[in-house]
Amino acid sequence: MTPLMSWNLRERSSLIYRFLHLLDCCLACFLLWALTTLYDVIWSTYYTRLLVVVFVLCFCLFHNFQLYRSWRGWKYYKELFVILRAWAAVVAALLAYFFLFKISEAYSRAVIIVWSLTTPFILFMAHLAVRRVLRHYRARGKNIRHAVIVGAGDLGLRTAQRIEDVPWAGIVVAGFFDDKVELGASLQALGKPLLGRTDDVEGYLRQHELDYVYIALPLRAERKIFKILKDCRDLGAQLYLVPDIYVFGLHHAEIQSLGDLLVLNFNPDLEWKRSFDVCFSLAVLILLFPIYLLIALAIKLDSPGPVLFRHKRIMATGRPFYCLKFRTMEVDAEKRLQELLAADTDKRAEWERHYKLKDDPRITRIGRFLRRTSLDELPQFVNVLKGEMSVVGARPIVGKELEDYYKTNDDHSAGRYCSMKPGITGLWQVMKRSDIVDYKERVELDDWYVLNVSLKTDIHIIIKTVSCMFNGKGAY
Repeated sequence: MTPLMSWNLRERSSLIYRFLHLLDCCLACFLLWALTTLYDVIWSTYYTRLLVVVFVLCFCLFHNFQLYRSWRGWKYYKELFVILRAWAAVVAALLAYFFLFKISEAYSRAVIIVWSLTTPFILFMAHLAVRRVLRHYRARGKNIRHAVIVGAGDLGLRTAQRIEDVPWAGIVVAGFFDDKVELGASLQALGKPLLGRTDDVEGYLRQHELDYVYIALPLRAERKIFKILKDCRDLGAQLYLVPDIYVFGLHHAEIQSLGDLLVLNFNPDLEWKRSFDVCFSLAVLILLFPIYLLIALAIKLDSPGPVLFRHKRIMATGRPFYCLKFRTMEVDAEKRLQELLAADTDKRAEWERHYKLKDDPRITRIGRFLRRTSLDELPQFVNVLKGEMSVVGARPIVGKELEDYYKTNDDHSAGRYCSMKPGITGLWQVMKRSDIVDYKERVELDDWYVLNVSLKTDIHIIIKTVSCMFNGKGAY
């Protein structure tokens, strides 16, 4: 890439953001004028002054909130949050303006309220349209940014792969810098060259116009990192340090501040999940209350003993809790299990593999129906309301399973499992349920969910769970 091409790209991008900045200011003013027309409000000099104040506030505050930074590779909702914060500052300044000059009565309350509530979303739609246009051009090889990655280890390769996964961001990795002489198989598979050693980054930047330098070195290489930061900050490229938090095996880590101290938070931000769990569980408990009564009556008529069964399981942070289920076995199930395992080596081997028996003689008649339809797990919505479980999550397991399987699967599976609440349903429920032969596959399913949790995934799993309840596949 020649210096002239890079300069043109930078200038073009700068003009785009300047245009978008002016567009936002004008759009906010236009919406105010349009609403006064729509509500048949008589235009006065007060509104003319207000337009000037709005334009100035938007011009200053939008820029102050870094609304026109590069959003390449960012999620849409994060840009929306920045717009909402910037617009909240504009509205707060306008309220102060009305209060100081005692002129609030000169304006229509309906117009101001509707304008205040709708404008940020209109602005976001404008930004969305610009993003779509830029995506279109970047897909055609225009408005491209070039980057290099310092570090060709696992962290550097993961960084390159993440950039490749978002082609609409318009970032092309020119190559890697690393002190390793040999190219690894993973680097060869990416088709990116090794441009030199880490000491060569400064010289490369002096000879080539680059936009980004991603430093993906392990934290123990602090001397190399400091040298790159010291030598390359004034060479035209933006420097980014990719923190090596993956060494801890937790992808949900985020940087937070504790006073003037920076800390890494390894607890996923799942406030939305708790709100969803409470609302969904309350709806189920209220709507299915007659079903609960019928099941309780059927259990009582089928066999003597309590309606509910409590079993100690592991929740978030590794703490134990009592998981509730409708009783599906005879009251002396534990004693009979020990006798059965002692007498039958095949049953013992099956139990040690799955912690379940396919043809379990301890299960009652109504219990088989409840298990096949997963209705035995309905009381767990009480566990959800208590904050011990989630509607969707990893499988509720016992402490021995955590020790024997999750802590031996890899260095991080146990930690990831204990970072979230277990679920009433999950991938294990909707994919193969108890048909899974290899316990390692169960661990991998739980691992995948913890690393990819989202509201969309939860809703999809809930829909699939309802389907599984009707066909009864894999349940016993």
